[in-house]
Amino acid sequence: ISCYYLKSCGAVVQEEPYAQTSRGTELEGYCIDLLNELAKKLGFTYKVHVVKDGRYGAMDQNGNWNGMIGEVIRGEADLAVAPLTLTSVRERHVDMSTPFLQTGLGFILNKDLVSHESALSLLAPFTADMWVGLLVSFLLTGLCIFLVSRMSPSEWADPDKEQHTFTLLHSFWYITGALTLQGAGPHPKALGGRVISAIWWIFAVVLLACYFANFYAMIHTDKKHASIRTFSDLANQDLIEYGSVEGGSTSQFFKTSKLPLYHRMYEQMEKRRSFVSSTAEGMKRAQEGNFAFIGEAVSLDLAVARYCQLTRSEEVVSERAYSIAAAPGFPLLKNISIAILELSEAGLLTHMRNRWWSRSCKEDNEGGSLEAHDLRGLFVLLGLGLGIGVLLALLELLSKAHRQARDDKVRRSFAKDGCFFTLKKIKVHRPSFLAQ
Repeated sequence: ISCYYLKSCGAVVQEEPYAQTSRGTELEGYCIDLLNELAKKLGFTYKVHVVKDGRYGAMDQNGNWNGMIGEVIRGEADLAVAPLTLTSVRERHVDMSTPFLQTGLGFILNKDLVSHESALSLLAPFTADMWVGLLVSFLLTGLCIFLVSRMSPSEWADPDKEQHTFTLLHSFWYITGALTLQGAGPHPKALGGRVISAIWWIFAVVLLACYFANFYAMIHTDKKHASIRTFSDLANQDLIEYGSVEGGSTSQFFKTSKLPLYHRMYEQMEKRRSFVSSTAEGMKRAQEGNFAFIGEAVSLDLAVARYCQLTRSEEVVSERAYSIAAAPGFPLLKNISIAILELSEAGLLTHMRNRWWSRSCKEDNEGGSLEAHDLRGLFVLLGLGLGIGVLLALLELLSKAHRQARDDKVRRSFAKDGCFFTLKKIKVHRPSFLAQ
């Protein structure tokens, strides 16, 4: 919980990335940057200190406030610059500025607790880019084999008539048979076609090995998965505990909600005593597993950016905002609200958020879908095979053209000398006077 105050006895509770210690006791973070920008625009100076009880602020049964709201009400601080949620209860007792961050409620949990079951699970071992790459490779290989068969004289049924026996349908049927590790005829006869076929068989064998190994790893696991994507999924299961920060605005939302689903979730949290004392504790328990931490999405996004084993729910409910709190009648609050709007319009608030919420974890794709770049060597090998096959077919075609031109030249030479012959399988019929 981070909070910053404008008095010499102001207070702060440290929480990344709003306020964190840097270079000894010096503080830095999103709220520090915001406070610095406001101080520049409005020309004030400030000091901060750590709030005594480490809380945002909630009202007890006697009507007394704790945390930073309590310090503002008691006059111990002028401002609370923090991820302080704007609520109707707080608005009744303190003045709140224009929001500087928009958020909502979501939850995070360990990725190992989430399954993505679907009718397309057979496609899960490879990513979408990988499947597109395979489709392109399949089409290119089929077309190259067909092109080589068209160019190579070895594939002509009658070289004199230049009729072709290896069609486009034969080409695709042949490489489809290779993908099932079963031979499917007819087979290419040309040297170039056989080179491409050999490379395609290697490609198919390695590809199938990767597919089945990855598919096996994805469906065989020691962990018991639950499909949890929404608050309804979370409430309708009993395998995973869930909780929020005790006494915070999030728990208050579930407590006072008129929707049966959210109220039932609060009763479950009360029954299991699954509340946590701080956001940091909630994130830690989520990393350890078997716990879903419910909190404000902007804070959860930071946890996901820092810890790659965590994932946040796609569903976000109860849209809310962070504002600066001040004592009723504080003279600078109007100017602070205007300054926040100016910072937002200038794009500085977005810039600060991008800076402090930047992703720092390194993804571990072990057990996940194979990316196209994971098998880039295999695709390069296939590309080289296609190129060599086409080159050999061109050389074979050029060689035949050269022999044809040479034979035509010999035929014209004999015809010019009055010799009559027919060239068939390189057999020459000599005139009768030579036989005498």
